[in-house]
Amino acid sequence: AARCPSVVPRQQWGAVAPRARSHMAGAAARAVIHHTALASCGGADSCGALVRRIQLAHMEGRGFDDIGYNFLIGGDGSVFEGRGWGIVGAHTKRCNADSLGIALMGHFSSEAPSPAALSAARQLLDCGVAQGHLRPDFTLLGHRDVGDTECPGDQLYQAMRQFANFK
Repeated sequence: AARCPSVVPRQQWGAVAPRARSHMAGAAARAVIHHTALASCGGADSCGALVRRIQLAHMEGRGFDDIGYNFLIGGDGSVFEGRGWGIVGAHTKRCNADSLGIALMGHFSSEAPSPAALSAARQLLDCGVAQGHLRPDFTLLGHRDVGDTECPGDQLYQAMRQFANFK
């Protein structure tokens, strides 16, 4: 069985309640990897503050019902619950209904993601499959594969190409 990473729940990082939530029709067929294109963080305090800032920017600045991502990962490998499992995100236009959005916190155009963050992402994906939230044959994509963007940055994109299910 997959070893699921410890996840910092919404109430622990100080999430604002979502305005609305839509549940996925079934297990996600795709997982889309993003970077936040902000400074990286490590530890519950600095990463929690960054996740709160991202939620505020998504809700107030972009008009989303909640933070866009399903999960966010800090440089130390800490995993933060965004929308969580089975909830339709707002991370990738035209792909949200059947995909899981995972953002690594940092700017990975020229900086490489940490081994701890990459390991946490792999564990989260394996956990999603083991718990039935992600289809076993899911497709792993970078945001750039389905949108006109540099996200998740060249360094993260190169690293995620080594993950199982990358297409």
